[in-house]
Amino acid sequence: MYPEDLIAPMRAELTNDGFEEIRDAEEMKAAIQGEGTTLVVINSVCGCAAGSCRPGVRMALSSPGAKPTRAVTAFAGNDKSSVDMARGLMMPFPPSSPSIALFKDGELVHMIERHHIEGRSAQALASNLTAAFEEFCS
Repeated sequence: MYPEDLIAPMRAELTNDGFEEIRDAEEMKAAIQGEGTTLVVINSVCGCAAGSCRPGVRMALSSPGAKPTRAVTAFAGNDKSSVDMARGLMMPFPPSSPSIALFKDGELVHMIERHHIEGRSAQALASNLTAAFEEFCS
């Protein structure tokens, strides 16, 4: 676990832009399996989370066009039960953080793993997500 005062600003980057932070497994399951589309971001302290993941998802959600019904987040290393639940529903993809998943009516329809985030710009990530939103959230 990371000290909460260390990760609070990293959490706030997403929650200040409308993400719901989920720390409970059953709440995560309900959010993902609910009707509509759910964007799930497994947040992290790493450099690719700071440089690409968080800015990229924020750009995608602020761009014009289709958007998911809800956006939720949990922090790897700190929100163990909700992260474990989300990762279980992301199978067969192995656990990675950061990671981004889009679910539609409880079914995983788009997945971005850490190795898709590392070394890519926030803009490239936003473009990837915007295309997924257009395909699955319209």
